[in-house]
Amino acid sequence: MSENASILVVDDNPANLRLVTDLLKGQGYSVRASLSGPQAIRSVAARLPDLILLDVKMPEMDGIEVCERLKADASTQAIPVIFISALSDTKEKLRGFTAGGVDYVPKPFAPEEVLARVHTHLTLRSLQLQLEQRVAERTSELEAMSKQLKLSNEELQAFAYGVSHDLQEPLRMVSRYLQLLSQRYQGKLDQDADEFIGFAVDGAERMSAMIGGLLAYSRVETQGHSFAETDIEQVLAEVLANLQLLIEEVGAEVSHGTLPTLLADAGQMQRLFQNLISNALKFRGEHPPRVRVDAVRRDDEWVFSVADNGIGISPDQVERVFTLFQRLHTQGDYPGVGIGLSVCRRIVECHGGRIWVDSEPGEGATFLFTLPAME
Repeated sequence: MSENASILVVDDNPANLRLVTDLLKGQGYSVRASLSGPQAIRSVAARLPDLILLDVKMPEMDGIEVCERLKADASTQAIPVIFISALSDTKEKLRGFTAGGVDYVPKPFAPEEVLARVHTHLTLRSLQLQLEQRVAERTSELEAMSKQLKLSNEELQAFAYGVSHDLQEPLRMVSRYLQLLSQRYQGKLDQDADEFIGFAVDGAERMSAMIGGLLAYSRVETQGHSFAETDIEQVLAEVLANLQLLIEEVGAEVSHGTLPTLLADAGQMQRLFQNLISNALKFRGEHPPRVRVDAVRRDDEWVFSVADNGIGISPDQVERVFTLFQRLHTQGDYPGVGIGLSVCRRIVECHGGRIWVDSEPGEGATFLFTLPAME
């Protein structure tokens, strides 16, 4: 801060006031003077100084009260206050620092000491203002970047939805005609032709599944409903009803503990649990699938777990499973397009939570995710 910084000197003794004022003006500072606490409050309100030199012992309103009032006001609380007083009692000094003072100069004072302390605190104030300005500028930049990123994400979601939606009809036509070719000419052409048509039909079906998955992924936010009180036990009951035929087919056992009621999108919660339980049934081992759903309250959130006894996941692959279109197995071993867990992560994050997995190959997998608790 330059030497022409604005300083307010407050002292009820005119001689002391003149002495300090002349000392500071001699160094090029812009100096104002007040003979009382109320006058100082009015002077600060009229024009904010960069620093205040404040006498403690004054009638009507002492320096401690003046400082307390300034520190209680958001517009003046950052102004550094240096107390100047003949009082040397430690308790009195502590009162000054408690009130918000940054320094204390005893009377009678040495001019060099006053100038040194003034220069130090003006420099600190200048650095503080520079830091606040840089933080404000950086915050503004980050807000602009965040706004731009949000806009880009919205545009990307709209593009993904549009492309996925528009591709469905022509792909449906391609798939239909390929199926007609397969039905009409199966066995009438050579073996290679039958094989090629089979490859084409399979590819069209997988592409259709990928587009359907991408459409579902893009709709997590755009097609979501307002959050409402959602009974997760009821959600799970609906999911198990939807999966009943598959559960019976693979001989699975799905159990759960007490599950909470949350503020959530019920439809997205159903998709979340259905994807996780379907995966547990799909990636099963030699034994019948056993799936367990639990929830534990931790502070202001619920930690859910969906545990299975399936084939498990290698620790170096646990992050990949949540990436769009990432698959850890061949299509022949386990069919799918690698979107289900990406949708799960998107749903959880849209609800303000996080999702991860603990697993070892051959030891099953436990998918865990958090959701905010209701207040």
